[in-house]
Amino acid sequence: MKTSLVISKYKKMILHKAKKTSSHLLPKTEKIKTPIQSTYSISMESYTQKLLTLHLDDVAHPVIMVIEDSDEDFYTFTRVTENLDILKRSLYKFLRFRDGDESLDYLFREGDYQSLDAPLPVAILLDLNLPGTDGRDIIKRVKQTPHLQMIPIIVLSTSSSHNDIQICYKYGVNCYMLKRMGVLEMQKTVQILFEYWFQLALLPSYGQFIT
Repeated sequence: MKTSLVISKYKKMILHKAKKTSSHLLPKTEKIKTPIQSTYSISMESYTQKLLTLHLDDVAHPVIMVIEDSDEDFYTFTRVTENLDILKRSLYKFLRFRDGDESLDYLFREGDYQSLDAPLPVAILLDLNLPGTDGRDIIKRVKQTPHLQMIPIIVLSTSSSHNDIQICYKYGVNCYMLKRMGVLEMQKTVQILFEYWFQLALLPSYGQFIT
């Protein structure tokens, strides 16, 4: 009972802050309209520069990192999240990467992200078949790195290969979910994903946002 009250209080606090805070971390070249965000359009160069110069200390919007190379799949995902209850969606904002190499640069603060001063993502939603470094290798590297290994990684893939599933869990993935085809099926999957991982579960970063 006490735990439920604490979580409820935490959600109300963040929702209150979210209403007063405008979102400033934007996906590359995407135009996305969410219940609490305006439509954004930003080039790859200015997007990277924004990450490098911005201190992401907005506790009202913990970041969920989405590593997905398919524009169509990412568009479907974002459209589906618009249909979630505003409390579920407004706690977080998405940071999208299209390839494995840049994703690792961001996580390890290498390449263009060496000077980035920002909190790590609270969770990673990961496709497997990516340009550059493969999703399976991303799991392996992250889970072998002490300061990153606690970040939950949720695979969202069209692959139902038994081999893929075994490899991902062997490398330490926290959850493997099938990316269902069709908006309605995808909506069900994302609904379950959000309810469990971002409503019921307490993530390792939980204390970071309830000072």
